[in-house]
Amino acid sequence: MSLTSILSAEAIENAVKDCEAPESFCHKKFFQLCGLSSKTPKEVRDVFQILDEDNSGFIEESELKFFLQRFVPGARTLSDAETKKFVSSADENSDGRIGADGWCLIFHIVQV
Repeated sequence: MSLTSILSAEAIENAVKDCEAPESFCHKKFFQLCGLSSKTPKEVRDVFQILDEDNSGFIEESELKFFLQRFVPGARTLSDAETKKFVSSADENSDGRIGADGWCLIFHIVQV
């Protein structure tokens, strides 16, 4: 499974382009632009699994730093400030990583 099997390549490209400038990344806007905000709960969870590179069940800060590159190779890395802000938006227990439940909360999806 790949990100382009869930999201359109054009929408991904536009979303990454929108946050090319340093310190311009906003996860909510990015998810809207790439189309992830309008996907089904299953598709949102599938994207989580793709982004969880080490299959730990969590997306750690080290994985989030390269978040944009997972969508478009060669895209910029997120700054430490952007990464920390992203993590804190869904880190339910302040352990510096996002679990599947926290990821789904970003999209207002309740895990069952």
